[in-house]
Amino acid sequence: MTGIRDRLRTALERARTGRIPRRTRRRAVQAVMLGTALALAPATWMHLTADGRLRTAADVPAQDVAVVFGAGLWKGRPTPYLAHRLDTAAELYRSGKVKVVLVTGDNSRIEYDEPDAMRAYLTERGVPDGRIVSDYAGFDTWDSCVRAKKIFGVDRAVLVTQGFHIRRAVALCDAAGVEAYGVGVAEPLDATWYYGGTRELAAAGKAALDAAVKPDPHFLGDRETGVTNALASATAATTAD
Repeated sequence: MTGIRDRLRTALERARTGRIPRRTRRRAVQAVMLGTALALAPATWMHLTADGRLRTAADVPAQDVAVVFGAGLWKGRPTPYLAHRLDTAAELYRSGKVKVVLVTGDNSRIEYDEPDAMRAYLTERGVPDGRIVSDYAGFDTWDSCVRAKKIFGVDRAVLVTQGFHIRRAVALCDAAGVEAYGVGVAEPLDATWYYGGTRELAAAGKAALDAAVKPDPHFLGDRETGVTNALASATAATTAD
């Protein structure tokens, strides 16, 4: 009993005076360092994977396909951020950097159709309808990358999205088997930009998990020939010219 009382007295004295044993302090520091390293690991992976693959619309190497990720609609039309992505894709098409544009977004309900809105926006800006392919089940970045590879047969692509999202897009498409360059669209540093950047911190963990586990997307389905047919049409048109 005396020994127990002595230990209790010692613990109470340490709590009262704020003295923490050296071993406890060391373990606490190690735990904080480990937690920090684990928290930063996904972002580090994304940066290392994307290094050397980020370009501008002017200097990106030519590829057959551009992949444009959805970014929301407002009253049935692309939001400003999505419009800027599509403007960049249209520029890539007009400059001959890409032959086909794969638009991937959410069409999980009848009244919300990102891919068709994206298609309409691109055709208004001179991209022929036959050079646009729609993925109606691109519910998130991982789904879009996996479906680009497994459903549409895309092995190489130029990815188009905002700068705060581009590294995650490149890293996830790389994990899905798509060799990609990323074109990050610049935006003003407004509230939307800061929200997007903050969201990326949380999304990095899910991205790393998706890359490691490689789950199937929400919808997979049968192989589609849309990209193959559009590329064949583009080649035939070039030959005819």
